[in-house]
Amino acid sequence: MCLSIPVKVISIEGDYAEVSVAGTVFKAGLQLVEGIVPGDYVLLHAGFAIGKLSLEEAAETIEILSRLGDADQYSEL
Repeated sequence: MCLSIPVKVISIEGDYAEVSVAGTVFKAGLQLVEGIVPGDYVLLHAGFAIGKLSLEEAAETIEILSRLGDADQYSEL
């Protein structure tokens, strides 16, 4: 089973983006998705963006994650 998490794209340089989740910034590969711009939300899995999410989809996923445990860290939407 795979797990991906919604993250916000902060900036893009080439095929890589800086993404933020719970106040932590990561580098993510964008080679698997097209048309991503800063401000978009993507699903992050193993260091790669694997799909684009709407704000509503990201918020719904974060809400579900928050029900699973201490997910106040995801409240940056």
